[in-house]
Amino acid sequence: MTNKSLPAPARASQPATYSRRDALRFITAAPMLPLGAFASSAVLSGCASTGATGSYASVSFTSMAAPNLGNPAAMATTSVASSLKVAFNGGATQDYKLAYHPFFITGDMVPNGKGGNVLAGGYYNILNQPIMDNSVPSKARHFFSDSPDGTSLFAAHNSTVKGIKGKAVYAVVQFEYATRDQAGVDAYGLLPSPIAVLTLDQDQATGKLSLVQYHNVDTSAVNGLWITCGSSLSPWNTHLSSEEYEPDAPFAADDKRFQAYSKNLFGSVGVANPYHYGHLPEVTVNPDGTGSIKKHFNMGRISHELVQVMPDNRTVLMGDDATNSGLFVFVADKEKDLSAGTLYVGKLGSGFSIDPAAAGAGITWIRLGHARSDEIEKMADKLKPAEIMDVRKTDPNDASFTKIFYNGNPNWVKLKPGMEKAAAFLETHRYAYLVGGSMGFSKMEGTTVNAKDKIAYSALQNMQDSMVKTGKGWNAASGIGLDKALIAGGIMAHTLAGGQKDTAGNAINSEWMPVQMKALLVGEDIASDALGNLANPNKVSNPDNLKFSEKMRTLFIGEDSGTHVNNFLWAYNVDTRELSRIMSMPVGAEATGLHVADDINGWTYITSNFQHAGDWIPALHGKVQATVEPLVRANYRDRFGSAVGYLTADNTGLKLQA
Repeated sequence: MTNKSLPAPARASQPATYSRRDALRFITAAPMLPLGAFASSAVLSGCASTGATGSYASVSFTSMAAPNLGNPAAMATTSVASSLKVAFNGGATQDYKLAYHPFFITGDMVPNGKGGNVLAGGYYNILNQPIMDNSVPSKARHFFSDSPDGTSLFAAHNSTVKGIKGKAVYAVVQFEYATRDQAGVDAYGLLPSPIAVLTLDQDQATGKLSLVQYHNVDTSAVNGLWITCGSSLSPWNTHLSSEEYEPDAPFAADDKRFQAYSKNLFGSVGVANPYHYGHLPEVTVNPDGTGSIKKHFNMGRISHELVQVMPDNRTVLMGDDATNSGLFVFVADKEKDLSAGTLYVGKLGSGFSIDPAAAGAGITWIRLGHARSDEIEKMADKLKPAEIMDVRKTDPNDASFTKIFYNGNPNWVKLKPGMEKAAAFLETHRYAYLVGGSMGFSKMEGTTVNAKDKIAYSALQNMQDSMVKTGKGWNAASGIGLDKALIAGGIMAHTLAGGQKDTAGNAINSEWMPVQMKALLVGEDIASDALGNLANPNKVSNPDNLKFSEKMRTLFIGEDSGTHVNNFLWAYNVDTRELSRIMSMPVGAEATGLHVADDINGWTYITSNFQHAGDWIPALHGKVQATVEPLVRANYRDRFGSAVGYLTADNTGLKLQA
């Protein structure tokens, strides 16, 4: 992994204190597990039995050891040495060894459903023509991604796709970026993110999923997609995507990366409009396995990552993966319709702490505005940044400007008269800071909800910079003031409640608003151990993706870690408080695409992709790189490929009835 904010000669000396994506982007998969129809039966693939009969009661995971140089092959691939124990009412149990099976490695040719093949993870311009990697003229090829990310999985009850022998299931998979071109030059953020619909054939005897059709979604109607990261499945079975690290609109003309993106997408610099990016895309899958897409311009132009729609089908808690990020909630006017609603930013009271034993801090809500998506899109089409607010990077020595922090850096801003709504939805980070939101988090990433207990969870990938009193971007008004950084990060829990009013005294029309924030799990920074880890390998480090399973009562956690030599997928039982390592990603790779589907035609699945295997951070991987790199290159297309697959029991075919 390289720190892309630095010129190449300086990168190698940088300490591994940022996420893997930070190291790539500092500029500014799916494993599946058939666990059974738990309400009445457990349909599982297993290897041992203790006479299991009766209805499902609970599950627990047996934690695997972290791979090490005693078995370098395990470090260089998706390693699974964990097991699942199912307990039944009546006392019987069943144990299952787990294993990983990929659908494809990006760069594979996969079926297009029309008798031909298509490139998995391939990039396309605004005319849906392949974008070519010509960096090595003798090996010119279609660009494809090494970074699959957000994944949704759901039943396809009305599918017309041919070739289905069991039942159809859809997966929507987005590809965040390409790490490098064939010449090894940084390609992060230069290409429009692809997004694909997979039609899968679900074997009704075993739960096995097989790829039948891969469809690349046409994103030209929404001006392409910008750095799609985490995702979630809406309660109405649409894929809620993301566009993180919104281009800094007032300075986009001088942003070489954004202008290269414009050239690759539109064929010319200066064409891409920065206000068209940083929104929430929504993909609807059609019966024929194709997909249509729209962007919601009214949910805040922030560093969107992995939103969570609450059980009311209206309230959306949003991750905001940035320095000086905030906690945002959108409340839609109507159920299952995000086209109109009200945007809020949280304001912390006293007591913020990353100590799980502490009570935590209260949260109140500042109303940023109400809008329809179409009206904000029209503003994005016609307004220039200078028409919304005057933004300076140096002090103008003018009392009419307000000093704020944006992405860790000081800005001096002055809102133009009458531009409150435009600022709220197109310059959301700056406007939320101006009106008093707690804009002091560093990398508020994945979100999920435990509906039974009415608790939401948010991942803080790290706790540094704007969260630390001596850090860049820190501001006392945020209510966040750590004495020192915790690079390993942690997970915060939010108590949810109704009957809330915003800070102006207006009622908030939601029963699912966060009202209290406290720490649930935190990592532990350490000096480099024998393998090179810079965080305790037996604790979560740099959590990113989060998903909660209501039936398993388990919070699943995927890492984006620059402090663990191998990144892990964890399972945390919220009742027993047991943390189990269930999967290890290839060395240098990040765990992405986490999703949990509790019941698809009686089966349960967990998904989790990985990105950029063998992306080396010298301070972290120096002790292992020489041994493991040849294996990683052999496994994953010389580091250009990444797996999209599923985690399942090792031996399929066993079906346990109640």
